[in-house]
Amino acid sequence: MAERREGGGLQSLDAALRVLRAMSIRAGPVSLSELARDCAMPVSKVHRYLASFVLAGLVTQEGRSGKYDLGPGAIRLGLAAIARNDFVNRAADGLPELAQKAEMSALLSIWGDHGATVVRWERARTPTVTSMGLGTTMPLLNSATGRAFLAWAPRAPLQDMLDLELRRARGNRPLTPDFAPTRTGIDALVNRIREQGFASVHGLFIPGLVALAAPVLDWQGEAQAVVTLIGTDPDTTRAGAAQGRSLVEFCRSLSFAPED
Repeated sequence: MAERREGGGLQSLDAALRVLRAMSIRAGPVSLSELARDCAMPVSKVHRYLASFVLAGLVTQEGRSGKYDLGPGAIRLGLAAIARNDFVNRAADGLPELAQKAEMSALLSIWGDHGATVVRWERARTPTVTSMGLGTTMPLLNSATGRAFLAWAPRAPLQDMLDLELRRARGNRPLTPDFAPTRTGIDALVNRIREQGFASVHGLFIPGLVALAAPVLDWQGEAQAVVTLIGTDPDTTRAGAAQGRSLVEFCRSLSFAPED
């Protein structure tokens, strides 16, 4: 009988799934010895798992090189998971807990015909006074929500709005006090946001409010939705603040992006 581990699972199955996981991280076909090294398992043990996966169609073996790669069965499983993943509703379900944990209002936005559009709002225990609500569209360059889309969403759907807001910003520099309203300035802003893991603003959209926003990523690493925390304390947007960590962890738990 297969040995059971604490918690009810099967150790042998856990090990087998570790092999598949290691293959999914690889960029392409992998040799038996490389895979055994990645999994910290004996070569003979990994070979037995691979033989079963080949029979099931989850793995294929290349004839000339002998290397292994994910097969059509794994592709079908992946496509089925993608089809069933509802980024928006899963994120919406978790907003109340996030708002309570961060002690900030939380909102969920998607990219619609008119830009970043709020589709769910969860107010904190001490509500933030604002006229924003469901259906509000957020500016691309001077809102945390818009900036998160700018950093992680496909650029093509954003391009018209980006061009429009850049033209406005060039004629009104106070709209973009923390970056130059140029293509180079946009690239620098995007790099800064992606490096930090979330976008933030300090009263740029509504005076007296601060906001931080992070993306829910799909399997291509692109934003399907953006989650935003809104409050009044500027310290919440600083690097290392607990609110930022909670937001990023929440969004990562919902994302489908490939692991690094």
